[in-house]
Amino acid sequence: MSRFKRVLIILVSAVTALALAVGGLFLWLWNSAGVSTVGKESFGNELAIPPLAQSQVAKDGTRVFDLRMQAGETEFRDGQSTSTWGFNGAYLGPTLRAERGEKVRVRIRNGLDEASTVHWHGMHLPAEMDGGPHQMVEAGGSWSPHWTVDQPAATLWYHPHPHGATEKHVQRGLAGMFILDDERSERLALPKRYGVDDLPVIVQDVTFDGATFDHGRGLMQNAGFLGERTLVNGTLSPYQEVRDELVRLRLLNASTARTYDFGLSDGRAFSLVGTDGGLLERPARMERVQLSPGERAEIVVRMKPGERTVLRSFPQGNYGDAWQRRFNGGGDSFDVLQLRAAERLRPSPALPARLGELEVPAGDDAVRARHFDLERTGINGRPMDMGRVDETVTRGTTEVWTLRSDDGMPHNFHVHDVQFRVLEVNGEAPPPRLRGPKDTVFVPHGTTVKLAMRFDGPADPDSPYMYHCHLLYHEDEGMMGQFVVVEKGQRAGAPAGEAGAPPGEHRH
Repeated sequence: MSRFKRVLIILVSAVTALALAVGGLFLWLWNSAGVSTVGKESFGNELAIPPLAQSQVAKDGTRVFDLRMQAGETEFRDGQSTSTWGFNGAYLGPTLRAERGEKVRVRIRNGLDEASTVHWHGMHLPAEMDGGPHQMVEAGGSWSPHWTVDQPAATLWYHPHPHGATEKHVQRGLAGMFILDDERSERLALPKRYGVDDLPVIVQDVTFDGATFDHGRGLMQNAGFLGERTLVNGTLSPYQEVRDELVRLRLLNASTARTYDFGLSDGRAFSLVGTDGGLLERPARMERVQLSPGERAEIVVRMKPGERTVLRSFPQGNYGDAWQRRFNGGGDSFDVLQLRAAERLRPSPALPARLGELEVPAGDDAVRARHFDLERTGINGRPMDMGRVDETVTRGTTEVWTLRSDDGMPHNFHVHDVQFRVLEVNGEAPPPRLRGPKDTVFVPHGTTVKLAMRFDGPADPDSPYMYHCHLLYHEDEGMMGQFVVVEKGQRAGAPAGEAGAPPGEHRH
């Protein structure tokens, strides 16, 4: 055999071995990427219900709440304590509750060893009270935002929003619900006894490394952190005893990157009654409701005496291509919460045929259109700059915003201060789950979404609101922009400092 042939054989053998190794590695990665807890949960822990936050009413009628950010230890599993953060406790926070028309004030103290913020996700309020990255609360400092509740009954939430560190702060446990009520919702025959037939369901995904949280991202997980198990209200493998024919679940996706497609394990239908910003015009019967990070949905489930069913997250067909579904969670499935009906159930009234009118614009009076290309490197090609105002909108006007995601990975889009109406998804009318008032919408690869929103102020040229991807890894990397609301003819000012307080505010 000639020397040339021997070299050729060696080269071919080496290339073959390399190809086999690469193929084997890829096969291992593919097979190890999927996650499923279906049929694996014991449902041995009673669901924790976050307490309603205590409040007091000041002489001027303001409802005052107190929140303290603090570090602590939480025993998710017997005998294993995990270092966590929470509001007024070791993990998560109490549920704040207020009525439309009320003046509220939240006295916030930062008991952590680093600066953070508290953002009121879904709330219509002045920009300097919004709790975005310009309203940092230093370690040991305090902040006391105040506003008048001026929006319909809804399931909102609160969480940190420090630029570049939001993912870490939310993962450690800083989150809680903020429920709004109004006269219309109080008159409706909906389940409304908090913790009884009206349940907060705060869903997070987690991975444990012994007793500690493991927040590492796997290879090719460009959506962000994707956990191996789910918590509900900080409870692993939870069950809830149901003693009424109808139970209302206020679903909140408080995960930092994972999108869920919620349904019931036995395939039964449920009634969607509310989305991010409040009630639908009428209940919508469906079997699945998809929620990306930050989105909420209120669903009503009918139970029969003695039966059990499981709230499950199913694999998703609209998550992008097979690669994205496999490596970014679209093909994963989770058993989230078991509902156990008592042998005798209290009768519940039938759901109302009509819930009310949507207070979001239809877009036919829009004065301007804007376009936003969603890419991991930034929105419209620009990463976040704390000192730059990206968009200026006029108070009292309606605009149509078009979103486009085409960079090969999932995204979503959250706008501070406003609730919007989804007009179109890929040129078609939106599905029923997107026909209510929204402040966050899922925009997977290859999707175009058109939104209508009205900016009712108040005007403040110097204090910006945010719009951003609520996959928090993407947000922290710079997938965020800023807009200010101004009076007609007014120009945008300059945001105060890199991450500073509005003029006159001190948080030390």
